[in-house]
Amino acid sequence: MMRVMRILAAFICATVIISEARSESLSSADREALLGSLEKLRETANSHVDARFRLALSAYREAVASDEAVIDLYLKCIEKIDFTDQKKKPSEFREWKHAQSEHLGDPAFKLALRYQLQWLILTLRACSEKTTFESLAPDAQDIIDGIYNNAERLKSQEKTLNQAVTSTVFAKVYEVAGPEKKKWPLSPAHLDSVYEQVIFPAFRTPSKLVQLRTAWIKRIKQEEIKFETWQEPAKTEKRSGMASAKSPEYQKFVEEVIPELQWDMEMDLFTNGDEGGAAKRMLAHIEKHISHKSSRTWGEAFKNLLIPKAAAPPAAGAPPAP
Repeated sequence: MMRVMRILAAFICATVIISEARSESLSSADREALLGSLEKLRETANSHVDARFRLALSAYREAVASDEAVIDLYLKCIEKIDFTDQKKKPSEFREWKHAQSEHLGDPAFKLALRYQLQWLILTLRACSEKTTFESLAPDAQDIIDGIYNNAERLKSQEKTLNQAVTSTVFAKVYEVAGPEKKKWPLSPAHLDSVYEQVIFPAFRTPSKLVQLRTAWIKRIKQEEIKFETWQEPAKTEKRSGMASAKSPEYQKFVEEVIPELQWDMEMDLFTNGDEGGAAKRMLAHIEKHISHKSSRTWGEAFKNLLIPKAAAPPAAGAPPAP
């Protein structure tokens, strides 16, 4: 009986709630008040995010100043994410740190962490609605120039440099994510994305063709450095016993991939205003690489560029042009 009474009471309460929900409507004043409250909540949330980002930027900028500073922040982040948050004992962190002492003391690792943090700082700046990727292009170029100028020192750090900066312990501690509505490259080692999404767009205008060509030449050289230094050295040394020997894979890269990139450069220059100069270089390129597997494709693409597009036929009933 009591069970039945409880069910009946619950049914009556539910009926009352549904009835109230159906009968109550919002007035214009209510809607305005709710919208005002919602806007205040949004502003509060944004202020919390901004404060966290400012705190992260401050910590990151201090850390990139020196090897000692960056490894200190790295250790603090590791301790929080992998030990404190996991309810592990302080002694476990000390044991881990001792076991990793050689790795943590590696100058190449510290340098890679500094470049990683520099890219994370740039990623935070890219999150701003007021920031354009083009405005970040000079800083992006400086970072990747630094990495590939130090490629020999960093050849053991490819994994670190290829890691998405938003997945690093630096980002996790401060809850940092990449731009939500912008396609931003999350690693400075992803040359294709960095140049295509950030650097080249800043120069794709007739007034900046020299800068566009310079950036393309730099990108091609860096692609070669990346392949030669990071992807092939172990194979080369094992196969030949000589550090100076070039592997078949490297030779294939130079003979097949580099010409593809050079063609892409001239196409980019042609379509952005350098028709005269690019056309001459494109013809010479096809002649030089006539045995390349893409030479026919290049020839067709070049032909289509040179043949003026036919004017669209006049609409039915339209008077003939004078």
